[in-house]
Amino acid sequence: MNAASFLDRFAPAANASPEARAAAGLLREHGLPGMREEAWRATPLRPLYEATLDPPATPVLPPSLAGFPAPRLVFADGRFAPALSVATDRMRVGTGVAMLGLARPAEEKLVALNTMLARDGARVEVAAGTDAGTLVLAHLATGATSHPRHAISLGAGAKLTLVEYAGGQGAYFHNPVLEISLAAGAALTHLRIQDESETSYHLATIYAEAAETATYDSFLLARGAAIGRTEIHARLAGPRATAHLNAAQLLARAQHGDFTTVVRHDAAATVSRQTVKTVLAGRAHGVFQGKIEVARAGQKTDGYQMNQTLLLSPRAEISAKPQLEIYADDVKCSHGATVGELDADQLFYLQSRGVPQAVARAILVRAFLAAALDPIAHAAARAWMESLIDPWWEGAQ
Repeated sequence: MNAASFLDRFAPAANASPEARAAAGLLREHGLPGMREEAWRATPLRPLYEATLDPPATPVLPPSLAGFPAPRLVFADGRFAPALSVATDRMRVGTGVAMLGLARPAEEKLVALNTMLARDGARVEVAAGTDAGTLVLAHLATGATSHPRHAISLGAGAKLTLVEYAGGQGAYFHNPVLEISLAAGAALTHLRIQDESETSYHLATIYAEAAETATYDSFLLARGAAIGRTEIHARLAGPRATAHLNAAQLLARAQHGDFTTVVRHDAAATVSRQTVKTVLAGRAHGVFQGKIEVARAGQKTDGYQMNQTLLLSPRAEISAKPQLEIYADDVKCSHGATVGELDADQLFYLQSRGVPQAVARAILVRAFLAAALDPIAHAAARAWMESLIDPWWEGAQ
């Protein structure tokens, strides 16, 4: 089955919104992503187009999610699940398809698919000057396809820690879109855990726009899905706005993981930092595509990106494509990439002191990932992520 045949499975609802009908027209004209497109050259979606997806079943709330100390909004196969959710009064929360006008379905085909098929989503608004604490946004999948559409808005000086979790069982396609708007001085810490079934497909798109002195601080731990891709479009729209787009990808067997970012510095004295660490075992394939765009108005921009990959198998593969596009003349922008295997001398040192080889390898992998997890100040979220690393390592061996 090709992309066109896969697309034939879907149609907008009879009472679809004008945005959904317009997106359907875009997809009829341009189709779904293929390898002829530069942004998708390293991540072929043919396995998705040919996949047989499971029918939906009853979702199960994971113990780690049930015991997490924060209110939560849970969506099951794309629909809000009030029985699994825990309310909060520290912010304004609603459900239904939520759009802030930041997404670009005309440019991103999977966003167009989401726009056409979205049936539900979370709408979260934090009032100016409010520290709203922590909120969990969770999606549990069991089969078929889901296209939730979420929107997060923070008023001037507001703060929120958003812990986003995606998990499930079986073969399914999860295509979420999240739009984030940060007013002047607002700060959002966005911690994402992608722990989907290894027979699933997770293709997420995030848009974040930060006004003057606002901060968008994100971290992704990705260890699930047969094909997983997170694409972040961050726009620093006001002076001294900041974006941190960090990630750790843990891939084994024949998994494929893609972390793609575009950071637009559209104002003066803006700052962006990207550090992506990837650990690959088996025949896994990791992808990092990071682009920094500096507009003419982006004088005094400070942009940095680094991709570091640890290969645990001679059959594993990494594709790294850092990019700079600069139109201002007073900037400090840099990028780098490293690829290597476990240090033989360090392994020998540990084994010579009685540490079994498997344990020695695990120690070195955890040390490699420690620097990625260090900036996470939220203790419970960090503990949750750390609890997922050891089981991954045991399975990867």
